[in-house]
Amino acid sequence: MKITAEQVLHIAALAQLELTEAEVAAMQRDLGAILDYVEQLKEIDVAGVEPMTHAATLVNPLRDDVVQAPPGPRALANAPARAGDLVAVPRFLE
Repeated sequence: MKITAEQVLHIAALAQLELTEAEVAAMQRDLGAILDYVEQLKEIDVAGVEPMTHAATLVNPLRDDVVQAPPGPRALANAPARAGDLVAVPRFLE
Protein backbone atom coordinates (compact mmCIF):
# COMPACT_ATOMS: atom_id res chain seq x y z
CA MET A 1 0.00 0.00 0.00
CA LYS A 2 1.33 3.40 -0.91
CA ILE A 3 1.68 5.87 1.94
CA THR A 4 2.39 9.51 1.20
CA ALA A 5 4.92 11.81 2.80
CA GLU A 6 2.03 13.92 4.09
CA GLN A 7 0.60 10.89 5.88
CA VAL A 8 3.99 10.15 7.45
CA LEU A 9 4.31 13.76 8.58
CA HIS A 10 0.79 13.64 10.04
CA ILE A 11 1.63 10.48 12.01
CA ALA A 12 4.91 12.06 13.12
CA ALA A 13 3.06 15.17 14.32
CA LEU A 14 0.61 13.00 16.30
CA ALA A 15 3.58 11.25 17.90
CA GLN A 16 5.32 14.61 18.43
CA LEU A 17 8.29 13.57 16.31
CA GLU A 18 10.41 15.70 14.02
CA LEU A 19 11.65 13.77 11.00
CA THR A 20 14.25 14.67 8.41
CA GLU A 21 13.48 14.17 4.71
CA ALA A 22 15.53 10.97 4.74
CA GLU A 23 13.60 9.68 7.75
CA VAL A 24 10.29 10.52 6.08
CA ALA A 25 11.33 8.53 3.01
CA ALA A 26 12.43 5.60 5.18
CA MET A 27 9.16 5.70 7.13
CA GLN A 28 7.17 5.77 3.88
CA ARG A 29 8.98 2.64 2.76
CA ASP A 30 8.70 0.86 6.13
CA LEU A 31 5.06 1.75 6.82
CA GLY A 32 4.13 0.79 3.27
CA ALA A 33 5.78 -2.61 3.74
CA ILE A 34 3.92 -3.13 7.03
CA LEU A 35 0.58 -2.24 5.44
CA ASP A 36 1.31 -4.55 2.48
CA TYR A 37 1.98 -7.39 4.92
CA VAL A 38 -1.27 -6.71 6.77
CA GLU A 39 -3.12 -6.88 3.44
CA GLN A 40 -1.52 -10.29 2.81
CA LEU A 41 -2.67 -11.47 6.24
CA LYS A 42 -6.24 -10.42 5.43
CA GLU A 43 -6.26 -12.93 2.55
CA ILE A 44 -5.66 -15.92 4.85
CA ASP A 45 -8.72 -18.10 5.47
CA VAL A 46 -9.06 -18.43 9.24
CA ALA A 47 -12.52 -19.96 9.29
CA GLY A 48 -12.65 -22.68 11.91
CA VAL A 49 -9.45 -21.57 13.67
CA GLU A 50 -9.99 -21.14 17.39
CA PRO A 51 -8.81 -17.87 18.95
CA MET A 52 -5.67 -18.17 21.07
CA THR A 53 -4.67 -16.43 24.26
CA HIS A 54 -0.95 -16.89 23.52
CA ALA A 55 1.06 -17.37 20.36
CA ALA A 56 2.97 -20.29 21.89
CA THR A 57 1.73 -23.16 23.99
CA LEU A 58 2.83 -22.55 27.53
CA VAL A 59 3.85 -25.45 29.76
CA ASN A 60 2.50 -23.89 32.94
CA PRO A 61 0.62 -20.73 31.97
CA LEU A 62 -0.86 -20.10 35.41
CA ARG A 63 0.53 -21.23 38.72
CA ASP A 64 -1.66 -22.45 41.54
CA ASP A 65 -2.56 -19.88 44.16
CA VAL A 66 -0.77 -20.87 47.34
CA VAL A 67 -1.01 -18.95 50.58
CA GLN A 68 2.47 -18.01 51.76
CA ALA A 69 3.82 -16.19 54.76
CA PRO A 70 4.71 -12.53 54.15
CA PRO A 71 8.38 -11.92 53.30
CA GLY A 72 9.22 -10.38 56.68
CA PRO A 73 11.53 -7.57 57.75
CA ARG A 74 14.40 -8.70 55.50
CA ALA A 75 12.32 -7.69 52.48
CA LEU A 76 12.11 -4.16 53.89
CA ALA A 77 15.86 -3.76 54.30
CA ASN A 78 16.18 -1.68 51.10
CA ALA A 79 12.92 0.26 51.46
CA PRO A 80 13.53 4.01 51.34
CA ALA A 81 11.11 4.60 54.23
CA ARG A 82 9.39 2.25 56.67
CA ALA A 83 6.49 2.49 59.08
CA GLY A 84 6.90 -0.51 61.35
CA ASP A 85 6.73 -3.62 59.17
CA LEU A 86 5.37 -1.70 56.19
CA VAL A 87 6.89 0.31 53.36
CA ALA A 88 5.99 3.98 53.81
CA VAL A 89 4.94 5.81 50.65
CA PRO A 90 4.15 9.49 50.17
CA ARG A 91 0.50 10.51 50.42
CA PHE A 92 -0.94 11.26 46.99
CA LEU A 93 -4.64 11.71 47.69
CA GLU A 94 -6.07 14.85 49.21
